Amino acid sequence: MPKILVLDGLSEEGVNVFQQAKGFEVDVGPSQQPDELAGVIGDYHGLVVRSATKVTGEALRNAKKLRVIGRAGVGTDNIDKATATEMGIVVMNTPGGNTISTCEHTFALLFALCRNVPRAHASMEAGRWDRK
Repeated sequence: MPKILVLDGLSEEGVNVFQQAKGFEVDVGPSQQPDELAGVIGDYHGLVVRSATKVTGEALRNAKKLRVIGRAGVGTDNIDKATATEMGIVVMNTPGGNTISTCEHTFALLFALCRNVPRAHASMEAGRWDRK
């Protein structure tokens, strides 16, 4: 049965997608250091990471069964794509996956600026209570 390793704190909803798919065994774990990943990756056919785990060439060379790496996010700079390509491993990402969160964060920062939150925070840090 093909095995998928899901790392970096992928959301429960995302993990459930893999766990509910028939015909796959799914293991979930925390972020891995490159040497840790190199030690465990050999048993897996699929890998899902966010940005914390660095998928190095060394780790990929130990991944004899690996066929696909899914990056839950936009960038793939934490994955050695050259080595993955040499080994026939497909690297995918989710470029629109955080668009709504990014928009919400932008508006939250705009509202904070409109309400002078940074200035109020600085005032509090300085030991003043400037309510204006």
